[in-house]
This record gives sequence, structure tokens and C-alpha cells, in this order.
Amino acid sequence: MSSLSAIGLIALGSIGAASFYVPFKKVKEWAWESYWISQGVAAWLILPWLFAFLTVPHGTLMSIISEAPSSAKWLAIFFGMLWGVGGLTFGLSIRYLGVAMGQSIALGFCAAFGTLIPPLVSQGGSLSWVVIAGVSVCIAGIAIIGYAGTLKSKGMSEEERKAAVKEFALKKGLLIAVLAGVMSAAFSYGYEVGKPIDQVALHYGTNPLYQSNPTLIFILLGGFVTNFIYCFYLNIKNKTIKDYTSVSASVLFSNIFFTFLAGFLWFLQFHFYGMGKSLLTGSIAPFAWSILMALNISFSNIWGIFLNEWKGASKTTMIVLLIGIIVLIASTFVVNLG
Repeated sequence: MSSLSAIGLIALGSIGAASFYVPFKKVKEWAWESYWISQGVAAWLILPWLFAFLTVPHGTLMSIISEAPSSAKWLAIFFGMLWGVGGLTFGLSIRYLGVAMGQSIALGFCAAFGTLIPPLVSQGGSLSWVVIAGVSVCIAGIAIIGYAGTLKSKGMSEEERKAAVKEFALKKGLLIAVLAGVMSAAFSYGYEVGKPIDQVALHYGTNPLYQSNPTLIFILLGGFVTNFIYCFYLNIKNKTIKDYTSVSASVLFSNIFFTFLAGFLWFLQFHFYGMGKSLLTGSIAPFAWSILMALNISFSNIWGIFLNEWKGASKTTMIVLLIGIIVLIASTFVVNLG
């Protein structure tokens, strides 16, 4: 029952992750770099502190942070910074390979590395056959969805294909997609190196469901640093730094509201992921990362269907897409074999 509860909790977070880009459609007169870092302020700075404060015993958060080993805190920040690089290069992989190929390669590597490496490098760590099987099924599902994207692309005219991937570059795109996947998996490593922080939180009486919330403060701080540097660079380069002061008060308030809403939805994936992960014990625990990746991709493509992103795709393409989604969702239930 705990494994099903874990899947349910991670699924709640995945729904948020798959939906977080929707509020951006309401943002007006801001460049991407301006609204991206605005949601980052909410998702990577404000909400980690708020959720940690609300979920640890009253008055203990600063004691937990103070007593947690400095090495664990700095390593969590470091891997958060690497994850930030992965998130930024993920967009480049789609730019050079297209959504189907870019997403499939990047998230395939992210699922594999984020699940398989942490238990191998941890002291006394090992991999169970259940985890290996689950990751294999997850990657197969990602590949099937990638194939559906390829079928959709083949059904397009030459003009439509060029419009979809104007800067197609296979070699460059493959290298960037692999980099994006490996770096994005660093978030999972952040959880691994942050376990000493979890232990301090538990020592202070934190509910095991929320033990990783203090650790999130440090992982996401690292991610914020990377993204802030890049977005500030773009603000200067593109002369969009004025976005924050040139709009009317009503537009500014609206933009902050919708970007913070996007940040809230994005943050939910890791709040619920931490809860779900805490319910998976022993050799099956590392598979939580693959569950998150599988459900994120599944819900994102389900959203895509409702938003008509697959409009015009053939019946065969839609069948392949649905098979891929089913395989991904099925991969999450491998935990019941452990």
C-alpha cells in the first residue's frame, strides 16, 4: 500500500509540473528571461523556505539548518547549480533536435542517471533488479513517445518541419541533449548528498513525509544561482532589464501573480516527490526519480493533447503516443514487485 501511496503523491506533484507553464500564457510584455526568473524567485527561493517552515516542528527550522553538516549543505547547493545548467541546456536540446527527439534523449538520460547513479555511489549502495527493470520500462516509454513525435514530424510539410526546428543540428543537439539529461539528474544527487540534513530534521521530530523539505532549500538555492546568472545576462544582452519597471502597475501585479502561480505549481513536484520518496524504502527507493520523470512526461503529453499540440496528427501517431503514455505509467507500478 505504501508504494501505491508513493505513486499517488508523486503523481500529484507531476500534475503541477506538467501544468506550471500554463500561467505563463497570461504574462504580458515581459521577455522569457524576465518571467522565468520571476517564477524562480517563488519556486526556488520563497516556497522552499515557506514549506520547510510549515512542515517541521514549530521553531526548529533554523536549528535544523544550523546543525546540519556544512558539507551536506554545500554539496546540495553544488548539485542544485548543476541541475540549473541541465534545465537551461534542456531548452537548447529541443532547439537543435526538436521536441520529440530532444525531450526523449534528455529525459531518458535524466531518468537513467538520476535513478541508477545515486545508489551506486552511496556507501554500501547497490541496485536491485526491480529498479533496473523499472528504469528500462521507463526509458522504453520515453522512446515510444519520441517515436510518436517523429511520426508527427513526418506528417508535416517541408515548410512546417523547417518552422518547427529551424536550427536543426544533429551532432550539436545530441551532445547538448546528453549534457542536459546528465545535469538535470543532479537534482536526484542533491537529495542523496542531502540525507544528513534529512537526519537532523528527523532528529527534531519532523514527520518523515517532510524530512527532505529543509534539504530542498539548499538544492533549489543552487538552481536559482545558475538561472539568475543566465537570466540577468539575457536581461542585459537583450535590454529587457526594463521589463520590471516599464509596464503599468496592473500589468506588473498580474505578471507577478501568474509567474508566482507558475512557480508554486512547479515547486509542488518536488514537495510531493519528497513525500512519495519517503514511503519507498530499501533497494526500491532510488526508483522514485524514474517515477517522477515518467509521470511528468505522461501528464505533459496529456496536457498537450488537450491543448491541441497534437492537432493534425494521424490516428497511428496518436495510438503510438497513447501506448507510450501507458508504458510510462505502467513503469511506475514496478515498485509493487519490490
